[in-house]
Amino acid sequence: MKSLRARLLWFLLAAIVLAAGSQAFVAYRTVLNEADEIFDYHMQQMALSLRAGLPPSAAVSGLSDGDENFEFVVQVWTIDGQRIFESAAQAALPQRAVLGFSNVRARGTTYRVFSLQSRTLVIQVAQDMAARRHMAGTLALRTVGPIALAAPLLMLVVWWVVSRSLAPVARVRGQVAARQADDLSPVSESGLPEEVRPLVHELNLLFERVRHAFEAQKHFVADAAHELRSPLAALKLQVQSLKRAPDEATRELAVNRLAAGIDRATRLVEQMLALARQEASASADMPPEAVELQEVARLALSDAIAAAQARRIDIGIASADAARVRGRPEALRTLLRNLLDNAVKYTPEGGRVDIRIAQQADGAELAVEDSGPGLPAEERERVLDRFYRSGESQAPGSGLGLAIVKSIADQHGATLDIGHSESLGGLRVRLRFPSIA
Repeated sequence: MKSLRARLLWFLLAAIVLAAGSQAFVAYRTVLNEADEIFDYHMQQMALSLRAGLPPSAAVSGLSDGDENFEFVVQVWTIDGQRIFESAAQAALPQRAVLGFSNVRARGTTYRVFSLQSRTLVIQVAQDMAARRHMAGTLALRTVGPIALAAPLLMLVVWWVVSRSLAPVARVRGQVAARQADDLSPVSESGLPEEVRPLVHELNLLFERVRHAFEAQKHFVADAAHELRSPLAALKLQVQSLKRAPDEATRELAVNRLAAGIDRATRLVEQMLALARQEASASADMPPEAVELQEVARLALSDAIAAAQARRIDIGIASADAARVRGRPEALRTLLRNLLDNAVKYTPEGGRVDIRIAQQADGAELAVEDSGPGLPAEERERVLDRFYRSGESQAPGSGLGLAIVKSIADQHGATLDIGHSESLGGLRVRLRFPSIA
């Protein structure tokens, strides 16, 4: 039974029927016990009243068929076993009586018999037990009758209460079912019971997260379309220049420019795909693991060493404590590789790029410093935006490197700080990771 309403209705209606049946059984047993006590008392009093003597008209043959009373059967015996009175013909009660109360089978039924012995007589008063059961059943039915009549009304009340109680759930279901696919506005929580409100609240939080993700994707697609337009247009112009080249030297220059344009477009697409992968992995809730920052630094250095050597830049790990953070190793490697790429790109030839890793009481710290020109204070926040480029004339790029760094840092709960390097004089990008539990 998957329906909550049907489950509640069936359980409550079953409880009503069970309660009515239990009350009927208890009433029947109670009335039957009380009837036994009352009729036993009457039988005893009847026998005692007959000790004074029999009615003058009584005969051994007893009463006529029309006067028989089968509710109570009376027989009187002499001491020597002669029956001198019977109130019902062919009562077939035993001649040898057990003094006091006893149950006797006769006429295909069970009689309750009270026997009393006086000086010269034995008096027996009997009653059919079926009469007692019939009276007990009648009284129990009278007791349960009002409940049986009220049961349909009670069932209607239960159905109405359950339906009214579950109406807010049906209203929420209707609101969600009537929505368009792009409607992520919050669901109304007014009038909801306490058991349902947390579920709707979490649903609204989910809608809010999905809405932010959709907005971020829309902005990303819009920015990507805008950024891809320029390199594609440049590639088209370079192809046209190549076609119009009058001599071999001009053609060689156009080919070099076309190759450089293809490299820039390739780098832009790679960075866009890297950013999309990082956001997708964040939404997939991949389980984090303990990561050694020294190992991440060595892997990232192996990725950036070729570009640094081409520009004669001294790149390496200046200092490194044994620091561990909780996160995803590949994402952290991408983060550090982007920081090193930016540092190598903006550092003049013959410069220096250092990596520093420090273990602190409240977590781990990772910093990348360079001897480049640095960044003005007013641009240190803007460079974290997507497709924003600083110093484009010196080192053009995609404008996504630090945006990827910021996205990965947020996924790992790290704080990112961009400032001035005191030791090298250029830019310093520092990340503080929370302590590993």
